[in-house]
Amino acid sequence: MGNRSPVDAPEAVRIIGIGASAGGLVALEEFLHRIPPDSGIACVVVQHLDPTQKGLLPELLQRVTAMPVRAAEQGMRVEPGHVYVIPPNTELTVVGTTLHLGAPAEPRGMRLPVNILFSSLAGGQGERAIGVVLSGMGSDGTAGLEAIKAVGGLTAVQDPESAQFDSMPRSAINAGCADIVATPSELPERILAVVREASAVSGEALPSDISTPLERIVAALQQRIRHDFSLYKPSTLQRRTERRMAIHGIASLEEYAAFLEHNAQEAELLFKELLIGVTSFFRDPAAWEYLADTVLPELLERQKGTEKLRAWVIGCSTGEEAYSLAMVFTEVMERSPQPPAVTLQIFASDLSPDGIATARRGRYPLAIADDVSPERLARFFTAHEHHYQVIPGIRDMVLFSQHDVILDPPFTKLDLIACRNLLIYFGPVLQRKLLPLFHYSLRPGGVLFLGTSETVGQFNHLFTPIESRLRFYQRQDHTYMGGRDFLPHAFPPLSGPSKERPVSPSEVSSQPTDALQAAADQVLLQVYAPAAVVLNADGDIVYVSGHTGKYLEPAAGKANWNIFAMAREGLGGPLAGALKKAAKADRPVHLHSLEVPTHAGVQRVDVTVHAFHDASPLRGMTMIVFRDLAPSTAGQGGRRNKGKGAMPAAHAAELQQYRAEIEALREEARTAREDSQAATEELQSANEELQSSNEELNSSKEEMQSMNEELQTINAELQAKLDDLALAQSDMQNVLNSIDIAILFLDQNLDVRRYTDQAARVFRLRESDVGRPLSDLTTSLEYPELHDDARDTLRTLAVSEKQITTDDGRWFTVRIMPYRRVDNVIDGVVITMVDITETKRLEAGLRD
Repeated sequence: MGNRSPVDAPEAVRIIGIGASAGGLVALEEFLHRIPPDSGIACVVVQHLDPTQKGLLPELLQRVTAMPVRAAEQGMRVEPGHVYVIPPNTELTVVGTTLHLGAPAEPRGMRLPVNILFSSLAGGQGERAIGVVLSGMGSDGTAGLEAIKAVGGLTAVQDPESAQFDSMPRSAINAGCADIVATPSELPERILAVVREASAVSGEALPSDISTPLERIVAALQQRIRHDFSLYKPSTLQRRTERRMAIHGIASLEEYAAFLEHNAQEAELLFKELLIGVTSFFRDPAAWEYLADTVLPELLERQKGTEKLRAWVIGCSTGEEAYSLAMVFTEVMERSPQPPAVTLQIFASDLSPDGIATARRGRYPLAIADDVSPERLARFFTAHEHHYQVIPGIRDMVLFSQHDVILDPPFTKLDLIACRNLLIYFGPVLQRKLLPLFHYSLRPGGVLFLGTSETVGQFNHLFTPIESRLRFYQRQDHTYMGGRDFLPHAFPPLSGPSKERPVSPSEVSSQPTDALQAAADQVLLQVYAPAAVVLNADGDIVYVSGHTGKYLEPAAGKANWNIFAMAREGLGGPLAGALKKAAKADRPVHLHSLEVPTHAGVQRVDVTVHAFHDASPLRGMTMIVFRDLAPSTAGQGGRRNKGKGAMPAAHAAELQQYRAEIEALREEARTAREDSQAATEELQSANEELQSSNEELNSSKEEMQSMNEELQTINAELQAKLDDLALAQSDMQNVLNSIDIAILFLDQNLDVRRYTDQAARVFRLRESDVGRPLSDLTTSLEYPELHDDARDTLRTLAVSEKQITTDDGRWFTVRIMPYRRVDNVIDGVVITMVDITETKRLEAGLRD
């Protein structure tokens, strides 16, 4: 995917680019006749013209429209309500709102002026660009419409049934880049309706409940397409959805959500709309130069003893970026004075099946010459009449796979990840999920290559910049503290679009610990001020304020910061109940007059338990605040005890005995508690070992999932090659059978390898005869030396040719040639038998 083009100001003129060729004059007249002069639209017309003749097109078009029609001139400003026509023997582009003329870059017969105009509109107008293809021969305009569609513009094509020459319209329709297909007289109203609808939608303020219809749209896509877009940026979803709304003339998101829920075909079209990406070979040349000069050589230097580098291109679209990486690596290896025996394996993935299919073919239009240097075109491509084909050496370095980076297991043990201009379409929640996943997938010292508008954000502890301006980052050997929650889970994922909570300036901090301490101190100073502790969700103490020794003490044995292990006698039970209540309540829970035994006697204390549920650094944590009661409250108990001291001596002795028994019971209880704590610690230790084993099993499972993903990708590649081989074999068999010549293929042992239907009649062959020696075959040829001649040809590589008769009076020219493979290895002989019976009869007749 790619960067979104900037949107022009609302007052900027809207430009329609119109391309036509043979038979286009009639279509242009019908089209322009239907555009109102006050529509605010400017039309730029490009038609294939004879470069040696004076252009009369402006005068011809002026007869059918009230808008002024002018021949384009260098630097002419585009005004609304005007028509501008390309002059002969020029190329016309639009830069902003200015026309630019240039000399044709290609010789006559290879010019694609419509593509050039449309590409300039896509680059300058962005989603405001409009392209129209009318009658004409060839495929000019198709690549330009694809560029307009990629940036979110509008594309329209004449109905081929109404065109005098339908090649250009059909090419655009077959490429899947036509939003509107209609006759020339119907196209203007359809286009103007979309423009009016888009203007109305963009001019409205966004409703506060916009998330509800977007959630319905996401749910409908999830149900029909089985892909989840809930974590995409809402602005991206809304912009692409509004484009489909404008095409159908739907005014609100609610209406479109209802339309989508009952229309499976529209779900497919919206899915493709959301996956539209902008890509090209060697995009951002400075970044690719740095990759070739610095990044790849350093990776090769570190890979001493390793035979293969592994790279993952995420969101590869139609494959240009993956092939660019393969070409750069090949050049780096060729420049190296002592190239190491290292290969590069590139995994290229995308969500779009159409994009993956295009990438696997490795076939690109002639327009890529604008992005690829002539040296690279000659080195890495095979030129054809209408396209360039990637050479097999580069194609074999890349494995393409349809892959959802959000849900599917990631590729692992990678040295390089290229994820360029993809994160900009994702919301912050998904970005924070994917960057730790990239860290997990890379080997130590691996490199992350992002787009020009992307950074690693708050994950600077996972990645350090190599060249921040060009967006190269190196993996740091740092364990992500978020655990493994970033790894993909089973479908279905989230049910609705994500909403990012607002962050106040006081919450921003570079370290989570600092943010926790600052927030806790602020709450304590403003509200409580006494001794307090902060617990996490497991009841472990993560922060202490004030003197808490009267209420908490370390437990014997292994260090344990759990509140229930550290709470003094009299606090553990009440705190457990209060924590449960606070977790479910919105208000603090208060405990009054709890008795806590201390070295100075029994201390009465009030306890407040406050669970934090709001969006703050303390979210999910609990604060416990301790307040000692006033001395007067404790004094009343002292006076009561003092009054009870004036009792008879017998009672005093009995009381002393009871106290001794109570103390003994307390000692026994303390011993039992210590034994219980020791057993708990042993269980915790065993639990930690089990958790560690579980982590290892999870890691092994994830690696197996990743390996399975790679095997599936390789299997898909092999299956595609098998299909190609089967098709080539069928083609060859049909060719051999259609030439009406008897041909027999023998291997090095002169055993039958393959034969044509005509050869089967001469040698009386059946399918079971494949693999039989030539000497065992029964033939109608009166040629007993056939086996010896074939053996001599195999030995000397000399061609043998003789005229031989058959037992039924026919004549054949029998030619024996070596069978030479494409790698110039002799692997048998080929015997061809041409029937010359008629020639012999004619020759005999002439002699007579």
